[in-house]
Amino acid sequence: MQADGSIAAVSGDHAVNLGQFSPAAIDRAADLATGLPLASMSGRSALAKQVLALAQRLARHRLLDYRLFSPREQRDLVIIEPQIADYWPRPVKLSNGDTVVLSRFAYLRRRGNEMVLESPRAGALFRIGDPAIAAMLAALSRPQQIGKLRRQMPALPLDLLGLLLDSALLLKLGAKDADGLRVNEGDGDLVLWDFHDFVFHTRSTEGRHGDPVGGAYAYAGVTPPLPAVRPRWPGKAIPLGSLAPAPTSPFAALLHARHSTRDFDDRHPITLTELARFLGTSARVMSEWTSGADAGGGHAASYSSRPYPAAGSAYELELYLTVSNCEGLARGFYHYDAGGHALVAIDASAQQIQALAMAATFAMDASGPPQILITIAARFGRISRKYSSIAYSLILKDVGSLIQTFYLTATDMGLGGCAIGTSNIDLFAAMTGLDFHVEGPVGQFALGRARKAEA
Repeated sequence: MQADGSIAAVSGDHAVNLGQFSPAAIDRAADLATGLPLASMSGRSALAKQVLALAQRLARHRLLDYRLFSPREQRDLVIIEPQIADYWPRPVKLSNGDTVVLSRFAYLRRRGNEMVLESPRAGALFRIGDPAIAAMLAALSRPQQIGKLRRQMPALPLDLLGLLLDSALLLKLGAKDADGLRVNEGDGDLVLWDFHDFVFHTRSTEGRHGDPVGGAYAYAGVTPPLPAVRPRWPGKAIPLGSLAPAPTSPFAALLHARHSTRDFDDRHPITLTELARFLGTSARVMSEWTSGADAGGGHAASYSSRPYPAAGSAYELELYLTVSNCEGLARGFYHYDAGGHALVAIDASAQQIQALAMAATFAMDASGPPQILITIAARFGRISRKYSSIAYSLILKDVGSLIQTFYLTATDMGLGGCAIGTSNIDLFAAMTGLDFHVEGPVGQFALGRARKAEA
């Protein structure tokens, strides 16, 4: 209870205000500690509606688990842990004639002393508490008709299959999808994703899992830090200093001057003219051309050249700018058209823009938001169509090349910049309307005019 009569959910030093509710609703919601049947919230009474509203607010912050409980055995068969905000279990109805199969992105692994079923497409993971369910999942590696499966497993929980289908851990196959293999899963953009790349993308960003991200120092008490400079290998060393004296070229000075800037001078923001020069120097399309048919499908492919290197000249990276403070440019969310060297406004809400900027502020441990936050997104199909199993690795290498180019350009212009290691793929999807597996963030860079004390 809070002083104003509202209630809050508290975990460690983090609190979420849930609003005000009647004493009866708060008393009923106390059963959430052990388990409150979803059916009890579906009534039309004022009490049921209040309890449902409270539960949904908790769900919005991933503060609820969902238990599939067996009264006969008095144990949990499965516990569902939401991985995205607003997850709510909505089992899909299945009939005996339906055929289902596991998604190729689904995987069962050990976590501590539990087995969990996960997928980068799913909004929740499933903790498996019954070995018979694990055996059923193994059987679903091949397409299975529900009626036949029920005859083989009389105690089969249909609700569980419906929940797995709702989370895209299972696929329901049509008459033309009898094999259930790669080309039958979802849209054509999913065909281009290899399993390990898709898992890596969703687990190394924010938005689609509940694990800590960033400098968590999870095992600081278990293993000591490695030294900053690697100890020298044994054997004779060949000194190089006398062979090549310290370089004096402008480029060498630029490399040595490069550093990260986390706090910006909002009384003297970056100008639109400076931003145009920065983008033109570092990311503008310099030339375009079309090649003949590619090796796989007989299609002609188009290519471009830009100031930074890219794997196979794919140039799959796109720039989206969250503008908080730029002289001559309105606050908002923009896409950089590298071919036309222009900014195009995208209709994102003020709340979304603030959420993106504040997440970057937190990630940098800065005193305020960056004047301009550049989100680097990838058009995944642009590179995975050719490189398959190494596609995501190549994307991250390209991001590294682009970020170094950003750093050097900012330094040369007397601006400040800072690479940011996290991004929220679900927030970006909401702001752009793009599916997270089609085009999504793979890096971020803060840009602006550094505070004079830091400079």
